[in-house]
Amino acid sequence: GEYPTFNLMDSYKDSKETIPLIFILSAGSDPMGDWEKFADLKGVVKTKRESVSLGQGQEKRADEMIRRGKENGMWVLLQNCHFAKSWMPKLEQVVESLADSNAHRDFRLWLTSMPADYFPVSVLQTSVKMTIEPPSGIRANLTRTFANMEPTELAKTKAPKKYQKLLYGFAFFHAIVQDRRKFGPIGWNIQYEFNNEDLKVCIKQMEYFIDQYEDVPFKDLKFLAAEINYGGRVTDDKDSRLIQVIVEDYINPKLFDDDYSFSASGLYKAPPFSDRDALLKFTSELPQNPNPEVFGLHENAEILTAQASTRELLETILGIQPREVAGGGKTREEVILDLVAYLEKNTPKLFPISEISKQYQTQYTESMNTVLIQELIRYNKLIDVMVETMKQLKKALKGEEVMSEELEQMEKMLFNNMVPEIWSERGFLSLKPLMSWIKDLNDRVKFLNKWIDNGTPSVFWISGFFFPQAFLTGTLQNFARKYQIAIDKLSFQFIIHDTLTPEMIKQKPEDGCYVYGMSFEGARWDYDAHVLAESLPKELYTPIPMLQFLPISDRKVPTSGIYSCPVYKVLTRTGTLSTTGHSTNFVIFIEIPTNVPETKWIKAGVAGFLAPVSYTHLRAHETVLDLVCRLLLEKKKKKKK
Repeated sequence: GEYPTFNLMDSYKDSKETIPLIFILSAGSDPMGDWEKFADLKGVVKTKRESVSLGQGQEKRADEMIRRGKENGMWVLLQNCHFAKSWMPKLEQVVESLADSNAHRDFRLWLTSMPADYFPVSVLQTSVKMTIEPPSGIRANLTRTFANMEPTELAKTKAPKKYQKLLYGFAFFHAIVQDRRKFGPIGWNIQYEFNNEDLKVCIKQMEYFIDQYEDVPFKDLKFLAAEINYGGRVTDDKDSRLIQVIVEDYINPKLFDDDYSFSASGLYKAPPFSDRDALLKFTSELPQNPNPEVFGLHENAEILTAQASTRELLETILGIQPREVAGGGKTREEVILDLVAYLEKNTPKLFPISEISKQYQTQYTESMNTVLIQELIRYNKLIDVMVETMKQLKKALKGEEVMSEELEQMEKMLFNNMVPEIWSERGFLSLKPLMSWIKDLNDRVKFLNKWIDNGTPSVFWISGFFFPQAFLTGTLQNFARKYQIAIDKLSFQFIIHDTLTPEMIKQKPEDGCYVYGMSFEGARWDYDAHVLAESLPKELYTPIPMLQFLPISDRKVPTSGIYSCPVYKVLTRTGTLSTTGHSTNFVIFIEIPTNVPETKWIKAGVAGFLAPVSYTHLRAHETVLDLVCRLLLEKKKKKKK
């Protein structure tokens, strides 16, 4: 159905001086504009309403505002209550005391807060609760934007026709950046809280520029939108590149052409209407559920979204299942003890680092020896923690040791086939469930043991590294020392060997290194045309051919014919800066040949990943739910065997 226009009046009727109103916030919602508009409608002048955003040092101000509000019949808005955790008990007292106070009948206490477990339950119970969700879908988003405008809005500025086209362009841009969030990491690396205030600022700036200049300064409008108004929220450099590409489609001179379309389907255009009702009618005829193509994404993105929702649902079901299982089977403790026995059996042995260090001594000409030893130290720390915590958990389950909070959490996660936090904190970045994770750990250790036994590999499985950035730096360092070149002058050239497999490589390249084990999401490699190509339907992940990372001195980066593809460790794409200054997830940009503009792949969210992914994809006519059921059945059959 259509997105319902939010009506504050209905909620206000249920409130009084003793009953607060609370906006429960969600990403991308900002009720401030609606609140001010409603206050004007109710005749509450600016001197009779006050607002404060809670946070450090604002508690006293909030107390004073509430006192004045009760005495003088004012509206008081306390924004972002979730930022004032320590003040929540006081808020609870304030709300409880309203019932016994002689507050002015016009007094209203308004609150806004993100969902938080420390928000007082009693306040929620006594309040009128509201939530303003950002509209879902392009049509609903545009409808809300135009429905909230005054009918005279479209006649603004000295050039109304230009204003109307640009207004629609910005409204569409706003809808796109908000609705991309539903696609998860392939939409945005980080879920930004873009809201209506960002759009309002863009519109005000646009009004000013149209009135001040004869020609529309598109460059300035794009800069303000993508770098400041919306871009000011963007903290990831890959997302920053994306938003700059997106704004190009909606704010450009072609917008004034009635035939200009925002996407390949031709469905989405800026209509030549000056009447608001006609504009709303045009918008109402747009598809209710837009195809991913309007966002520049492949149709497979819809599958990824549905899979993520299904996974989240299954994890929630797992999280709330009872700890005790009725029936004559094994007890929970017996199940976990059996699982721990299996894990102990499959946990790799510690590497004898002192012995290996003698074999692979630190050498000026071979940095890979240092890389190897550092990798072994990291894996040893993980294995050591695994062995020790499993011993403690067994004792705790048998009643020989106190079950600490950490061990209880570990027990719960093992039972749900999840990697315990105490392991993942010291382990390699991974999204895999426990059984897949332990297999991955053994594969990584096997790769390192092969290196120890047979010498430095001719071709490297890059997914096996705990810290791949050190390996890449080691490759540059070897080249720098070999040719006596400063390492900061070097960068990689990427040579794709799509006719070779790792098994065919018998010796190392003269310079650089061969790597394999990466995967694409959002695109595939065309082995006939030797360029990046669109994914096939229902094929979510595809292997990246073997690459050679070749260091080059003072290299000029190509300006066309390549897509600068970000490579991450895992599919979430987000990461934090570690103490080394490297991201915990992002690894490197690799240059992939393309015969179409790079912007196509940027909008499509194409990226590479080191984490081994399953190339299992949806069969013909199979829905996501069918896939989930099929995988669960296959897992059940394996267990029976």
